[in-house]
Amino acid sequence: MTPMTRRALLTMVCVLGLPALPLSLSAQDMHKHGGHHPRFDDPKKWSATFDDPERDKWQMPDRVIAALELRPTDLVADIGAGTGYLAVRIARQLKSGTVFAVDVEPKMVKHLAERAKANGITNLRAVVGSETSPNLPEPVDVAILLNVYHHISARIDYFKRLHSSLKPGGRVAIVDFRPESPAGAPKHMRLPADRIRSEMTAAGYVSAGTHDFLPRQNFLVFRKSD
Repeated sequence: MTPMTRRALLTMVCVLGLPALPLSLSAQDMHKHGGHHPRFDDPKKWSATFDDPERDKWQMPDRVIAALELRPTDLVADIGAGTGYLAVRIARQLKSGTVFAVDVEPKMVKHLAERAKANGITNLRAVVGSETSPNLPEPVDVAILLNVYHHISARIDYFKRLHSSLKPGGRVAIVDFRPESPAGAPKHMRLPADRIRSEMTAAGYVSAGTHDFLPRQNFLVFRKSD
């Protein structure tokens, strides 16, 4: 399994809030998938699950967006946008702003662009990111990472580089599974809030708020320090 495929598979687990899958599939699992590792290269197939309304009960996307207190003209980056679960909602709320929906999987980015076009959403731009950068075309007011933070390997370096992609006073919102959550990311990948704060401080950010209404996740907001 390539690093890209492995990361995508773990993302699928995290988004759905399912128990963690082993990184090496059993012979039985391999048989179920035709002798191959499952690939996260069919966005339309996974959309029915990722965008399942049942997810809203614990993910509370509308409350998450409301907590960001976005201005109508804001530029927002959804880093690790997946099928557009959150990005599409943000784009519909912004009147004159833009959402950059970033993902490292090219086929997912293609799906994001097609979804926006099919739904008449003209202020969503799909962007191919990398493991080290979201590759944003211009600085944004807010960057949000929904169940993505724990997937980033060199997090301190990643967020140091993100400084240049944030406007003055720009914020970074991190929503990620708590260690004690009954479902979500593999337990060894979950990070306590204090660990996230420590890493973001080391990357040059200061705390700009905390929200505790999500039943499974930390919701922390940071602002780049001057």
